[in-house]
Amino acid sequence: MKLPVVAIIGQTNAGKSSLFNRLARRQQAIVAREAGTTRDNVVTKIDDRYLLIDTAGLKDPDDEFEANIQNQIDDAVESADLILLALDSSKYPNHDDKLIAKKALKSGKPTLLLLNKSDLGESLPNEEFLNLGIKYPLRVSATTSQGLNDLRNRITDELAKLGFKDKPVKSDEDSLKIALIGRPNVGKSSLFNTLAEKQQAIVANLSGTTRDINRTEIRYKGRTIELLDTAGLRKPGKREVGIEKFSALRSLAAIEEADVCCLLVDSTEPHSKLDQALAGQIVDAGKGIILVVTKTDLEHQDTDEILDKLEYDFKFIPYAPVILTSSVTGKNATKIFELATQIDRARHAELKTSDLNKVLHEAIRMHPPAGLKNTHPRLRYMVQTDTCPPWFVVYGSNLSLLHWSYKRYLERCLREAYPFEGTPIFFSFRNRD
Repeated sequence: MKLPVVAIIGQTNAGKSSLFNRLARRQQAIVAREAGTTRDNVVTKIDDRYLLIDTAGLKDPDDEFEANIQNQIDDAVESADLILLALDSSKYPNHDDKLIAKKALKSGKPTLLLLNKSDLGESLPNEEFLNLGIKYPLRVSATTSQGLNDLRNRITDELAKLGFKDKPVKSDEDSLKIALIGRPNVGKSSLFNTLAEKQQAIVANLSGTTRDINRTEIRYKGRTIELLDTAGLRKPGKREVGIEKFSALRSLAAIEEADVCCLLVDSTEPHSKLDQALAGQIVDAGKGIILVVTKTDLEHQDTDEILDKLEYDFKFIPYAPVILTSSVTGKNATKIFELATQIDRARHAELKTSDLNKVLHEAIRMHPPAGLKNTHPRLRYMVQTDTCPPWFVVYGSNLSLLHWSYKRYLERCLREAYPFEGTPIFFSFRNRD
């Protein structure tokens, strides 16, 4: 089932990112005193109930770069089911605030007015904001959490009015979501059609044909697989005004929604920094990842050369499996389902503490951590604290001295001992005397 989308909009420094982090209960959006810190839309999933979007501050598009940012905001408004308009309650609403409110109301989407920073003594009364045309403002404070519970309840109520369930949107226990991610014209829709065994997605040589998330359900070995086809992503500065930016936002949302992401790269083109950035976004989201090389049915292709280049360009994710595919011949297409199933199992793996510590102590025995002259990090024990993705906490002393290369070494040791192919794993290090 599709998750509803909630977007936070407003002027720069209204506290949108702080509210976003409070609602998300984690520091995902960058927060700074300088206006305009958020330069791109940030998307996260809230309690499996809805997707929350943090946007850049609205202001006049006085240059092309700024216009691109403003277009992203328009995309967020367009894609949202519910809009949260955040204002600084200590400042009288100005002309720009009225334009932003007009933009939200013109969209026809339900809009909640949030008077942020209401913990400040100079906060203005509600009456000063009534001329914006939005009734019943909510007083909140991202700093003190004032009004945050009321806000969460209002979001739930408004989404319920729109027909969305007020309970977490959960798929069937045996279901698996796979998203096809990549640059335009890399072959996502063709692969989608091959996997779906029907011409469901529009396929054309013109880049940007797919505008939204196209989805279908497939049964594979008794399991339901929901396949998500997304629009191609260009660098932000190269995206066209309007609908393509909206598509980019939906693609990022698909990463959040998916369990496993297939990052498609074209065998006929060199890998770009955008390919690498997309891989980084998938990993940062904690999703499983498969590198899918498309168009490998062409003549005069050197498979070894393709794999060597791929290994070099994506050396930061050596655990990601690679599949060489062709939508024309159907080469290795269903192998994606098999790999995704294995990766999903790895993401859900729960390891015994005793087994983890065998790995840890053997790693220390083989390669003790370095430190200062008279002080060395001491790693005492390791526990698993979460799954999807797997998360491990290492306890010890003087862990601030632990070099990043040693942390990588521990990850390699754990991956050699257990099958974590295709899934990122995360570590935390905590001092305990």
